Amino acid sequence: MVKYDTVLIRYGELSTKGKNRKDFIRRLDRNIRYMLRDYKDLQYKRTYDRIYIKLQDEDPAEIADRLKKVFGISSFSFTERVDSDIDAITARCLQIAKETDKKTFKMLTKRHDKTFPMVSDAVNRHIAGVILDNTDLKVDVHNPELLIRVEIHENDTYITSDKIPGAGGYPAGINGKVLLLLSGGIDSPVAAYELMKRGIEVEAVHFASPPYTSQAARDKVAELARLVSIYQGRMKIHYLNFTDIQLAIYKAAGDPYAVTLMRRMMFRLAEMVAKQNNCLALGTGESVGQVASQTLASMAVINDVIRIPVLRPLVCFDKVEIIDLARRIGTYETSILPYEDCCTIFDPKNPVTNPTIHKSEYYESKFDWQPMLEKCVAEEETVTVKPETKDDFL
Repeated sequence: MVKYDTVLIRYGELSTKGKNRKDFIRRLDRNIRYMLRDYKDLQYKRTYDRIYIKLQDEDPAEIADRLKKVFGISSFSFTERVDSDIDAITARCLQIAKETDKKTFKMLTKRHDKTFPMVSDAVNRHIAGVILDNTDLKVDVHNPELLIRVEIHENDTYITSDKIPGAGGYPAGINGKVLLLLSGGIDSPVAAYELMKRGIEVEAVHFASPPYTSQAARDKVAELARLVSIYQGRMKIHYLNFTDIQLAIYKAAGDPYAVTLMRRMMFRLAEMVAKQNNCLALGTGESVGQVASQTLASMAVINDVIRIPVLRPLVCFDKVEIIDLARRIGTYETSILPYEDCCTIFDPKNPVTNPTIHKSEYYESKFDWQPMLEKCVAEEETVTVKPETKDDFL
């Protein structure tokens, strides 16, 4: 019986990174080790285009489940290591062929060690001939049911018949840090996932409005952050008390411009927090046209108050796509819990969809908002959540 003893990890976009390639691979290696930190006996080996992990009798299914959550992995395979000897390689490939219930197969050999006495095509033909002579399998070079992969190195050869897709993207944290406006809704946790997939470390800022919003709403946000934190190891959340600012906005502007002014104030606050925490940009879960504050006109007016870039990874997603992704990453069921945040509590009946900067500034001139922003940030509360620190509020 074939016993897979090694995980072979392949890089994705990292292979195109040129002079920065080593930094990307080093970060990926670190992230993999962190994801598998509970398995103390694993042995790691890093080469130019692969990472190898010796399983030491650990459960492959458990290892696979964790590796699927590591950004930067193109694919991985559970392999069996044999000596780089053609007879040993052939014997192991034949054993795989005998144990399968497939009808067709193909050999695929990659010869990393160019001193090996047979070229890749010769290895393929030799092993395929032995399999054809000793099994009922037929060769299909276009759509084989069984693909046996052989990677030949100087001393070790790795053999596998399974290729598991990885999460893709870049290693989390390699491309700098973003401050995400995290609500209790469906969109922003999905935006966090998409940002992490591009190698960006995500911190979050959440705007609460006690007593209009509850502790349960705050705990819900912490749980959403925990659920996506698995992709980068942890997440820092900055909680800001937005009540006084919201009440001042409604007193100064009333219904139509309330959302626009709230978002402008949130962006100002987020920029202040971002600069304090070395975040290079803001992130949001906005999608064009989804709500009044997400029309192009609204985005332009809201963006006008800050200088820092804003990343909107969901900007061209429709709601169905966002929900599907939320279900896949496991945040959807928490997002739809009935604990309202400050945006839904103070949701106006007739929000403006085509605001102007001039009118926004006019309403803002009616109250002294700068000291309120400074007070809000001064009273910020910060917590850090980790995948393993699950709250019992659910």
